[in-house]
Amino acid sequence: MVTTPHPPRILITGFGPFPGAPVNPTMELVKTLTHLRRPAFADVIRIAHIFDVTYAAVDRELPDLIARHRPHALLMFGLAARTPYLRIETRARNAVSMLWPDADGTPIRRASIVPGADARTFGPHTARLLQAARATGIDVRASRDAGRYLCNYLSWRAIEATRRPHGPALAAFVHVPLTATDTASPRITADELADAGEAMLLETIRLARMRLREIGRGVR
Repeated sequence: MVTTPHPPRILITGFGPFPGAPVNPTMELVKTLTHLRRPAFADVIRIAHIFDVTYAAVDRELPDLIARHRPHALLMFGLAARTPYLRIETRARNAVSMLWPDADGTPIRRASIVPGADARTFGPHTARLLQAARATGIDVRASRDAGRYLCNYLSWRAIEATRRPHGPALAAFVHVPLTATDTASPRITADELADAGEAMLLETIRLARMRLREIGRGVR
């Protein structure tokens, strides 16, 4: 195993329930990925966090998590209940739905996050996560549309964080479907989702190690 000057710190996040989705599978997925015991995770610091489905929670908690834990990478999950496959988001749109208030009922008074700004991309590493998840046999696809709700909003704020001095080196957002509740269901099972999540986490750790080695060599 190649060592790095500092152990990689990975912030793994999901969302809680929200109107129309009383069960959010990202909560269990984050718990699973944080507690997996593998040699590859021996020197990795994994920080788990579940956001309430509110804009205020994201604005308050994401900066605090980054300031306290200084993660090298963010691996974020959200629920796309109408999509039967995994979606790895490649960008965040500068858009907010004015039709759907958040879980606190907070109304949205403008349709953009930052007036006049273009969409923001996560970066080429999303292709690596796609390959890693696909290798597990799960149905996974790249997506250019993270919606106009909290998942897209968190994606935007996370990309902002990666562009700040001393911010995370990379971030990724993955939309997951509702999981099967019985073996006869055509949906993805919780075990399949966990396997794909583990593959993406391992790839995220590999990318974070690469970035740490670059920093150690003075590459910016």
